Amino acid sequence: MAGSVHEGPEFGVGDFVLLHDISLDAFMENLQLRYEKNKIYSYIGEVVVSVNPYKTMDIYNQSYVDQYKGREIYERPPHIFALADSAYKTMKRKAKDTCIVISGESGSGKTEASKIIMRYITAVTNIGGRQEVERVKDVLIKSNVILEAFGNAKTNRNDNSSRFGKYMDINFDFKGDPIGGHINNYLLEKSRVVYQQKGERNFHAFYQLITGATDPKLAEMKLVRNPDKYHYIRQGGDSKCPTINDQNDYRSVMHAMKTLGFAFKHAETLWKIVAAVLILGNIEYEAQDDVHDLAEVKDKQMLANLAGLIEVTNDDLNKALTHRVIAAGGNVVDKGLTVSDAYYARDAFAKAIYDRMFTWIVKRINEAIDPKSSGVEFVGKNTVIGVLDIYGFEIFDNNSFEQFCINYCNEKLQQLFIELVLKQEQEEYMREGIEWQHVDYFNNKVIVDLVEVPHKGILAILDEACLSVGKVTDEMFLTAMSQKLGSNDRYTCRQTNPSDKTLEHKRDFRIKHYAGDVTYSVIGFIDKNRDTLFQDFKRLLYNSEDELIKMMWPEGKLSITETTRRPATAGFNFKNSIIALVDRLATKEPHYVRCIKPNEIKSPSKFDETRCRHQVMYLGLLENVRVRRAGFAFRAQYERFLLRYKMVTKYTWPNYKGSAFDGVKVIIKHMGFEKDVKYGKSKIFIRSPQTLFALEEARDRFMPNIILFIQKMWRGGNARRRARKMRAIYLIMARFRRYKLRSYIKQIVEKFKTVRTMRDYGKSIKWPTPPKVLSGWVTELQKAHNRWRAHMILRKVPKPDWPMLQLKCATHTVLRGQRSDWGMRRRWDGNYLEMAKDNPSTLDFVSKIGSLKSHDGFTRILFSSFCKKVNKHNQCADRAIVVTDKGIYKLDPKKKYKPMRAIIPFQQVHGMTISPDADQLAVIHLTDGNDLVLCLHTPSKEERVGELVGILARYWQKVFHRDLELTVTKQPKCSLGRKSRQIAVKSTAANGGPTFKKDGAQLALFWPST
Repeated sequence: MAGSVHEGPEFGVGDFVLLHDISLDAFMENLQLRYEKNKIYSYIGEVVVSVNPYKTMDIYNQSYVDQYKGREIYERPPHIFALADSAYKTMKRKAKDTCIVISGESGSGKTEASKIIMRYITAVTNIGGRQEVERVKDVLIKSNVILEAFGNAKTNRNDNSSRFGKYMDINFDFKGDPIGGHINNYLLEKSRVVYQQKGERNFHAFYQLITGATDPKLAEMKLVRNPDKYHYIRQGGDSKCPTINDQNDYRSVMHAMKTLGFAFKHAETLWKIVAAVLILGNIEYEAQDDVHDLAEVKDKQMLANLAGLIEVTNDDLNKALTHRVIAAGGNVVDKGLTVSDAYYARDAFAKAIYDRMFTWIVKRINEAIDPKSSGVEFVGKNTVIGVLDIYGFEIFDNNSFEQFCINYCNEKLQQLFIELVLKQEQEEYMREGIEWQHVDYFNNKVIVDLVEVPHKGILAILDEACLSVGKVTDEMFLTAMSQKLGSNDRYTCRQTNPSDKTLEHKRDFRIKHYAGDVTYSVIGFIDKNRDTLFQDFKRLLYNSEDELIKMMWPEGKLSITETTRRPATAGFNFKNSIIALVDRLATKEPHYVRCIKPNEIKSPSKFDETRCRHQVMYLGLLENVRVRRAGFAFRAQYERFLLRYKMVTKYTWPNYKGSAFDGVKVIIKHMGFEKDVKYGKSKIFIRSPQTLFALEEARDRFMPNIILFIQKMWRGGNARRRARKMRAIYLIMARFRRYKLRSYIKQIVEKFKTVRTMRDYGKSIKWPTPPKVLSGWVTELQKAHNRWRAHMILRKVPKPDWPMLQLKCATHTVLRGQRSDWGMRRRWDGNYLEMAKDNPSTLDFVSKIGSLKSHDGFTRILFSSFCKKVNKHNQCADRAIVVTDKGIYKLDPKKKYKPMRAIIPFQQVHGMTISPDADQLAVIHLTDGNDLVLCLHTPSKEERVGELVGILARYWQKVFHRDLELTVTKQPKCSLGRKSRQIAVKSTAANGGPTFKKDGAQLALFWPST
């Protein structure tokens, strides 16, 4: 198909119909190449060939669902999703029932394929999201969990092998949503309950119960957590399987039962039956001492445990296991069983009770998924997709009755497959007005008739032997077949062909199946076909106190003397069910998945060419290719064909104005392929693969330029769309900001409309929280309001007093409330030594300052005052301190204000310390380690430390652009002579002035108390 061609030549040919050479070697070479390239799916027309990869592959996620949803099967590379979508589309478009037949041998991936198809269908349905439809989908999926637990087992070929055939109908309403379903099961391999080959396991449910149930639950069921203790599940060897987690699966089964509405007591009964089968397998017999070879049960406690699980009396159970009640001529005879007969009856009982339980489980699941009880309302006709997952053709070293039935089933399905494929081809040709050509193929009807024809077929001969009076052996059945079928070239045995030494005399017969020759052993055919279960067991279980067990065995209500019709044989029932299945499939439009097992060791890298070749032969895949290629290799609707190939000619690109039919003819004429095609009513038919390859190559030449053009247009359109969005975003943002700004300003105007009349001019008003986008703008607005408040306050202050006000603000800022009285309420004059009220010798001071100004170059005096100063020798002296715009002077008032040392530049000052009390102590810290330790002293006893702090702090901010490092503490420290000293402030008599004195190792300032 076109989609498979487009994968690339390195992956081989995706559709086997397009192979150049239609031969088995070419088929196998292409199959192996695709497998090695991780291409596990291929097509034969619309048939999917699936090779088990034996590894997890990420090709089933939602992106793959989207790729195949609604697409034609030939538009994408081969995938099982394409087939599932084709079946779903056909069902919706034509309102016609469809089916998907999955076939292949055990371990080829049939069960996994059916689950993948189910998951795809649930993924593409219920677009409306109806809750009841979701429930139906969940129930359909969860039903698989229960069926796999009780019907699947580990075999030497497959860790999760279905040991029963399953056909599931999924019902859909007119919108294509699932509304329910129905399951038919075929031929459960119940012999596995009592016997498994080496390396195999019993059904999963036994191991799930042993490993997953809680300890109290196991104790209640009289079990121990050790599979090796039970005869029925230890025969295959190791009970563990690395790919299976029985403990988790047990929880999954319990959850699935809850989802499907299983009553809790019924679920408990099912597990009790599983436990009963395990204990039943451990029942052993011995010959009674007083009667020769009549059996009795060895372990009476085990018998009691078994009776408790199935809720019958010990005596009734013991009698059923060791005796047989026979009614003949109105008389009732109680016949004891020999030890060998008792073991046979025990195993038959185990198989029957498990088989009946599985049948009830399928029935209960059908009740849960019945469209009429699903809760989904639907009108009109509902359509169906059927999914058939059934055992594949089996050829073992020892083939018995089960393999005979399974292979007969495959013969029937192969006959249907060939007939329906030919029928589909013929109907399409007739529908399109194309002349039909006869196709030669092998018709396996002769093999089917060999098995099922009335009176002369193998099943009829077997039933006749089972109905015969007296003891009939398997050897007698083989002799009867030899007499009636000796002339059939599809049947042979030693009696009809004495020279064939490969057949064991009086045991083997061979049938030439379409898939190959199979040798069967007749041993066990009679017993397995009769499927005998004594009426005693049926009566026993009917009389159980457990309502579910009683319900499973309604035939047990018959009394001993009541005569019943002989039950139909297993072969007869199986034949009728398979015929009914084939008739049902024939009414639907079929789709096929053919599964292939690449090797016997479950390796993801090995391709066993011999093994795969055998499967390709018995699946009839090459014959399917020949049937498909007998007419035309490719066909497509005109509209789809024109859409795919319109770029190969300028006359149809980019859009053809006429009809699709005319456009297709233009393309074919331009490419020169008129002799290799036929035109139907709605489709074009291409005969040879080379024509399709040429069309694809021409398309591939044009596609890069088309892709670049589409990308260019897409990028341009995308960029324009993005630009329009960005412009719209910025416009919306601008309008939004304006709106938020207007709204915020309205709030502010409302809050601040009375600030002019307020005493604090709005300082106490709490600002509304601004939007984040306006936070920076609001900060500026708050600063503007603060400036306005300052203006309103300062307008009442004379302008010459503004510098003083700035100094007081600086002092307030650095003190941070650490000193209660810092002279805020008095007038700050700064140069107090120039004033007569403080300094009687103003002329001397002014004269000395004039000479210092001319010498040091300062422009003005910021602060001056008398003070007490202490030096490193603890000597206290009267001094004057002068702070200029260049630095600090220490002057001696007694020597006409002679400087005590050169000017101290501000660069040497690194901080200041004062006390929090009323004393006038001030420590100016210098970098040379000899601080200025002084106490301001004035005749008027004014607070001047705050003014000194403000002058220095203001100067620091203006000149050094940082805050003055100020310390306010009750225990100030200083450095004198590079030694750290602590100063203590102490009170003294009020009549004296402040003075510094040595106080032990420290220094003390004695401040006159008021």
